[in-house]
Amino acid sequence: MLSQTGKEKICETLRQAVQNQEVPGANLLILKDGEELLYCEEGFASLEEKKEIRRDTIVRLYSMTKPVTAAAVMMLVERGQLDLAQPVAELIPGFAGQKVCQSDGTLVPVRRPSMVRDLMNMTAGLVYLGDETAAERETTKVYENIARKMYGEHPVTTTEMANRIGQCPLRYQPGEIWQYSSGADVLGAVVEAVTGKTFGAFLREELFDPLDMPDTDFYVPAEKQDRLMTPYMWDENGKLVPYTGCNLAIMNDMSVPNAFESGGAGLVSTVDDYAHFAQMLMDKGVYRGRRLMGARTVEFLTSGSLTPEQRKGMDSWTALEGHTYGNLMRVLKDPGRAMAMGSQGEYGWDGWEGCYFANCPADRLTILMMTQKTDSGVAPVVRRVRNLLFSML
Repeated sequence: MLSQTGKEKICETLRQAVQNQEVPGANLLILKDGEELLYCEEGFASLEEKKEIRRDTIVRLYSMTKPVTAAAVMMLVERGQLDLAQPVAELIPGFAGQKVCQSDGTLVPVRRPSMVRDLMNMTAGLVYLGDETAAERETTKVYENIARKMYGEHPVTTTEMANRIGQCPLRYQPGEIWQYSSGADVLGAVVEAVTGKTFGAFLREELFDPLDMPDTDFYVPAEKQDRLMTPYMWDENGKLVPYTGCNLAIMNDMSVPNAFESGGAGLVSTVDDYAHFAQMLMDKGVYRGRRLMGARTVEFLTSGSLTPEQRKGMDSWTALEGHTYGNLMRVLKDPGRAMAMGSQGEYGWDGWEGCYFANCPADRLTILMMTQKTDSGVAPVVRRVRNLLFSML
């Protein structure tokens, strides 16, 4: 399947990425049929302390949180507790009476309410941070307010955040086009509204505990802080230096429970913890003999669902060439157009600090890489590793 020489080539590729300061350190895990095909680790969890990255190093997932959130939502759907066509405003009152900001700055009413399905597909008209449009500017204010208050006496909660996002002007009409956004954060509040539990409590009870994911949470307790990887960024000279910011209102030190449990970017995890989640999806909802989700539910969860018109919103994302999107994940539809080798039907997502996840059902492969380098997404080293791997299958 994969020769020793092939494994060495892949590990050497990771080693070179560390030596070239593409990433400070990373670990890579590849599973085949649920069994470990390859594991390698290179570089440092802390360059300053010369602390090597290890298998149990804890990383900030950022947007690799999103597939977990999508799975939580689909658990409620399959239990009949949540309807994907349900207007979000019925669960999050702040979404009532939404308006769309047009190019001339005028606000017009939505043609139809935002539905839960819109949040899952990034077609709700919401945005992320920025200053190009009124929608982005108002959304940025919401996240900045969370960041200001997170260590204070009255931090913003997940549900409060979602209501405030609902009051921001939309950039597009609901259902009109794909636009990467804060929708996954709102979905965390949707889970809270349906279950009456905090988002974190629901995830622990329904996913993290059953999947043996002890190091996955919205914060890192004191006894595990020495395992938390330092995040890095490039300075003006291309040198890796510690990142000390608070992107998307995510605590940098992750040291205390955050009242805002971000379904879009808030989780920390390890490569093995996340592998358990990935394998459950690969096995159609079963983990070590226990069924957590129905097989048809997982099939729905991992199938892209954008219309051709909606898909046009992805055109500027080079990394998503050949893919569609649905339920907070990319889905590979046309491997020949993708930027790296792969198989039709592959799904997954990645994170702002470089964490990467892909499940390839056709090949029964899971690919996971964990690192902490800002503005990464699908890092070049991921594409190089993928090309080596698939060329040897």
